[in-house]
Amino acid sequence: MSADRLGGLTALGAILAPLDGGGPRPEAVVERISAAIGLGVMVDGEQLPTETDLAGQLGVSTMTLREALAVLREQGLVVTRRGRGGGSFVQATPDVVQSNSLARLQTLSVEEIRDIGDEHFAISGAAAALAAQRSLSADIARMRALIARLRDATNRFECKRADSRFHIEVAVSAQSLRLTRAEVGLQAETSALIWLPQIAIDPDKEARDHEALVEAIEAEDPRRARDLAEAHSAAHLRRLVELLMELRNA
Repeated sequence: MSADRLGGLTALGAILAPLDGGGPRPEAVVERISAAIGLGVMVDGEQLPTETDLAGQLGVSTMTLREALAVLREQGLVVTRRGRGGGSFVQATPDVVQSNSLARLQTLSVEEIRDIGDEHFAISGAAAALAAQRSLSADIARMRALIARLRDATNRFECKRADSRFHIEVAVSAQSLRLTRAEVGLQAETSALIWLPQIAIDPDKEARDHEALVEAIEAEDPRRARDLAEAHSAAHLRRLVELLMELRNA
């Protein structure tokens, strides 16, 4: 399966790592696979591993996995084909991902969004500060390449992918496996929400913000890097809360 390398791990490997114990429900499997699709580490038309292999990766029973796949089929994110050459395949068109993201946002409470925002505030700030102390010239080059990809993107779907990969690369530059895994999970959970058209994020401004962060990291200024990353995270949180309130009051 295709997946971009992220330091010592892949985004796909982090997202599809075994679920926590205590009898994971099918909903948890749905969230993981939806996250991989939303982040773009599982792409449209890609075949999923066999049910036995995927269940083993996630640490769940095949019955739990089958229930999750049934939900994903209902959501339009997965299609299953029978017969020779059959199996389950990703169906991740921008319209489907956007529709599911908007529906998911409406299931969250303001408190839940703030809780997610608090976690991202802490993770992104710590990753940026450590990146300013530990990053290599190759890390800086990769981050700048992702900024260029964001500027050159021709639609919001491409913007979302470049933006989320940039944030993950900052964590990779921090040379922390745990922070990278945490950032991968948070981007998978939030990037599709942040790039909803209703929020109207300006890609050029995002690119400028990212460039300022890279400059702080390259200058080995952990305090400024942390401040910029935290401010960026807080701004996105405010926009999500505002959109949710608009939807509730419509």
